[in-house]
Amino acid sequence: MQKLSDYVQVAEAAEMLGVSQNTLRTWAADGKIPVHRNPANGYRLFRRSDLEDFLKKTAEPVSHVKIKKTK
Repeated sequence: MQKLSDYVQVAEAAEMLGVSQNTLRTWAADGKIPVHRNPANGYRLFRRSDLEDFLKKTAEPVSHVKIKKTK
């Protein structure tokens, strides 16, 4: 069972990811990052481990594409 301390609210989660709160809400609505709701008040909650996984996934290097030069 998860503890409440395993979760953060929107403001802290956005700060952890370095994005605005609205960006984080959009990503959650689009399913890019898992979001949970506090059953008592409906607030969005983000699991710390999900945020860390998201950071690792997005921090992976992008493969370089060679661009052909045209004359």
